[in-house]
Amino acid sequence: MKKSYKLKNLDCANCAAKIEAAINKLDGVNSATISFITQKFVIDANEDKFEQILEESARICRKVEPGCTILM
Repeated sequence: MKKSYKLKNLDCANCAAKIEAAINKLDGVNSATISFITQKFVIDANEDKFEQILEESARICRKVEPGCTILM
């Protein structure tokens, strides 16, 4: 399942790269990309684990960039 989301309060391109790398390491993630310029998050992950992966992705965003949220 592939979905796209807007990001809010992503203030650093380096942080975007760190978040992207961490999300790509999650079990069940086929690919994840974060564009700092467009503030866009695209994820392709197993459908049966998608909600769990999305919650973990949001947690990673907040850990790396406090205040950053995925608009769902």
